[in-house]
Parts: sequence; C-alpha cells; structure tokens
Amino acid sequence: MATVEKISVALTPDLASMVRGAVENGCYASTSEVVREALRDWRRKHDLEERAMQELRALWQTGIDSGSAGVLDIEELKREARRRHEEEKNRT
Repeated sequence: MATVEKISVALTPDLASMVRGAVENGCYASTSEVVREALRDWRRKHDLEERAMQELRALWQTGIDSGSAGVLDIEELKREARRRHEEEKNRT
C-alpha cells in the first residue's frame, strides 16, 4: 500500500465481534483488511445505485419528451389495472 491514512472507527459490539471473527477464522489477515473490503463493496453498491438512478432519470425524461398521452379515462385505467392484477395473481 503506497499511502495509508489511519482512521478510527467506532463499531457496535456485534459488528466489532464480526470483524474480529473474520480475522480469527482466517478469512482476513487484519481488521483493516475487513474494513477495506467492506468499503470497496459499499463503493460498488453506491456506483450501481447511481447508474440505476441515472437510467431512471433518462427514462423519465424520455417519457416527458414523448409528449402528452392525451385525455385519459381514470375509470378505464382502473379497470385495466385490476384486470392485469387478476391475470398476474392467477399465474402464481
């Protein structure tokens, strides 16, 4: 490791026990290694969530850009939603 910065982290007793256990059972060489891997996993999760949010925003904008759906009949929408719900229920 080129440069290391030490940071103190407070953990609940359960989390601290899990970290120590991971080292004691040989999965990791040190508690720092456990925390580094957890942070790398957190970063990957955060990146995936960010990409999903960007995709959702793009889809939302596509919907807006497609223009108005016109005049909608709310009762017809409800009937269609109930029909689809029943179909889905009957498939399981």
